[in-house]
Amino acid sequence: MTKAYWISLYKKIDNHENLKKYAEIVTPIIKSYGGVALVRGGKYNAYDGDSFVRTVVWEFPNFKKAVECHESKEYQAGWAIAKKTTLRHMQIVEGFNTE
Repeated sequence: MTKAYWISLYKKIDNHENLKKYAEIVTPIIKSYGGVALVRGGKYNAYDGDSFVRTVVWEFPNFKKAVECHESKEYQAGWAIAKKTTLRHMQIVEGFNTE
């Protein structure tokens, strides 16, 4: 099965405490769906397009698990903590295999 990725590009964070609380709550939820954190902030260079203050990438075993996690009541309750004070672009993308 092909892996899938959550890609979250944070444009604006008005309340870092809300974002921290969100991360504390949702990290175990995401992991329970097989999510593995690949990128969570860190140094970056922006070469083209918009610059984002934070980038987060989670890898999932497959697209179905990634969508199930995002649509779960538990995840949505966690996201509600930061939703009003955070502007992000978030998408779930199916990976591919070159072999």
